[in-house]
Amino acid sequence: MNEEQIKYKVQKRIVIISGLILIGKFIAYFVTNSVGVLTDAMESIVNVVAGMISLYCLRWGSKPGDKEHPYGHGKIELISASVEGILISIAGGMIIYEAVKRLVIPAEVEKLDIGIVIVAVSGVINYLMGYFSIKTGKKYGSMALVAGGKHLQSDTYSTVGLVAGLLVLYFTGINWIDSVLALIFGSIIIITGISILRNTISGLLDTADDKLLEELAGLLNDNRQPEWVDIHNTKVIKSGNCIYMDCDLTVPWYYTVSEGHKAGEKLKNVLKEKYNDKIQLTLHLDPCDIFEKPKCDTCIFDSCKYRKTSMISANKITLSSFTLNESEMDN
Repeated sequence: MNEEQIKYKVQKRIVIISGLILIGKFIAYFVTNSVGVLTDAMESIVNVVAGMISLYCLRWGSKPGDKEHPYGHGKIELISASVEGILISIAGGMIIYEAVKRLVIPAEVEKLDIGIVIVAVSGVINYLMGYFSIKTGKKYGSMALVAGGKHLQSDTYSTVGLVAGLLVLYFTGINWIDSVLALIFGSIIIITGISILRNTISGLLDTADDKLLEELAGLLNDNRQPEWVDIHNTKVIKSGNCIYMDCDLTVPWYYTVSEGHKAGEKLKNVLKEKYNDKIQLTLHLDPCDIFEKPKCDTCIFDSCKYRKTSMISANKITLSSFTLNESEMDN
């Protein structure tokens, strides 16, 4: 079973279990007439709808690149996560509206003991599903699974507070506590939705991922080849679990095309050993400018026949040098 099939299978299980939880929570709401329980039930609707969208997007995103989509279809996972963030925020707004309405027009809350048990059990299940979804998503680079898992876990955190509040309501009989709980957790749900949207918007706009760039720079430092005089002008785009990387590799100026190609292949092999087929590298070769801007004092290529000065200190690949473009290098 490949990675895409694993992600799809995980999400399919989450959707089925979320559907069962949804039914249980609405049973709890109709039994108790608690607006607090209703907040949990409404968020479960979002869980199921967003889960189904993620399921579709995971299947679509697993398709390989084609003529119309040369970088594959992985970006659809970000669209899925964005939709989930929007739905979460809308659900939070609806919950707050219902809470305010219940404050103005109070209603009797009944049979809280049954509702508390159902909500508590569903919270534990949601947390476990969220943990497994996030773990799988991080392992296979799926933004949709990570976003879905965070949503499920935020549902659990609100459930813990909701159960605590319902217990207070159960023992005190103060009905307005029910509405206050809905207001608090409706706000938490909205904040969660906005957080997911911010992350997915960054992905859709291809915001530079400094953490990934630093990881790549560290990997190349650890596997540095003598003929890699410099690596710069690096750009990285993530699409689903795929990484598309462009960079310039500086090699000795007297290298033939064949020798330069071999140096580039070594770099590709280092990346593929770490990321397997999830990374695609587009490489541009530059000759070292030994006559106008020599780098001999930082070059580790000891066997160079045209070295002008001895090496003083090796130039370590850093985030700033790794992403430096040609115009910045000239300045």
